[in-house]
Amino acid sequence: MNGDNPGEARISVRDVWKIFGPDADSLIHEEWIKEASRREVQEKTGHVIGIRDVSFDVGVGEVFVVMGLSGSGKSTLVRCLIRLIEPTVGAIAIDGEDITQYSDEQLIRLRRKQTGMIFQHYGLLPHRKVLDNVAYGLEVQGIGKEERYERAHTTLETVGLTGWDQAYPDELSGGMQQRVGIARALVLEPEILLMDEPFSGLDPLIRREMQDELITLQNEVQKTIVFITHDLNEALKLGDRIAIMRDGEIIQIGTPEEIVTIPADSYVTEFVKDISPAKVLSASSIMQEPESVVYEWQGPRVALHSMRSNDVNHAFVVGRNREFRGLIDLDSANSALRGGVSALEGLDMPSVTSDTLIEDLVSLAAEYEHPIPVVDEKGRLLGEVHRAAVLTSIGSVVTENGAEESDETQTAGAASEAERS
Repeated sequence: MNGDNPGEARISVRDVWKIFGPDADSLIHEEWIKEASRREVQEKTGHVIGIRDVSFDVGVGEVFVVMGLSGSGKSTLVRCLIRLIEPTVGAIAIDGEDITQYSDEQLIRLRRKQTGMIFQHYGLLPHRKVLDNVAYGLEVQGIGKEERYERAHTTLETVGLTGWDQAYPDELSGGMQQRVGIARALVLEPEILLMDEPFSGLDPLIRREMQDELITLQNEVQKTIVFITHDLNEALKLGDRIAIMRDGEIIQIGTPEEIVTIPADSYVTEFVKDISPAKVLSASSIMQEPESVVYEWQGPRVALHSMRSNDVNHAFVVGRNREFRGLIDLDSANSALRGGVSALEGLDMPSVTSDTLIEDLVSLAAEYEHPIPVVDEKGRLLGEVHRAAVLTSIGSVVTENGAEESDETQTAGAASEAERS
């Protein structure tokens, strides 16, 4: 299945198969293989299909999450990307070069310089201090001690481990050890990070903290990341796009919003059935055009006229380039008019961006009676979100047939299913 091209591709995978078994190279050319299930192939030949005809692109700076249950092929796939596992057939291009044609020397350079891999098991050297663990890859590259320690110190600061450089791994918590693993990959300054279920062995609270830290870190370093997980909530939280795998195939590729609201089949529907759209839909999906907008120099009389004309009790105040300045309501506009004020000063009102998740709007909708202003990256007013739209979004989930059901109905259904099980 081909994913949508996200723009400039850093990783490009085309028609990749991986079959485990002694006769994989000949078996791949038999026509019946293309239609046979994984079970049929295994029963008939003793071979196992690890990856089946996978194609996708990963854009520069994108977090591409591959999600699936155990045995779905996701870990096999990520290892094929740098040929830790050799694909049976297919092409894998990194920055335009097909690495399936690389020599051993080129592969070593790819793994040491262009990519960094982070596994669930940190693989830290127990007899080495944190600083030396982080600097180990640079040591392998032949970088001098002074330079590698300087870079290691800087990277430890990036991942929030300043002051822990002289500790040994067994003196750190699981989350801290995982950060050392991330630092060890980052210190090599790779353009690509491959992360194979890096947080799955952590306690839930530490796992959420690590997810938040990865988001913060990615905002700073803007790496191209392929992230493997079996956890849908983790995928939705981290991924710019998500690929869902089953039996070695990619079933669907899409944004978190697309995965939840437009599942490709019943398998994906089952995955996302308990996910509220509010966790993936953004303000842009429910915002509307501002009903009343006035410029800050226009004065309270114009503001009152705009509100009355549009039958609303508020107006957004903007600057010359439509920068959001605040909100004015009927009472404050009337007070300004009586006081002879010629320029508008909007009341303080927090704004959100178009990619703010709906679930993050709930507290604002509860606190403020007026619509929530939505702005772009330069603070310019784009639209407004009404309280009713927020409440509607958090009170329903999309079902397989496109209808909506209440959270209460969904909860009751889940309880009934548990009883039947």
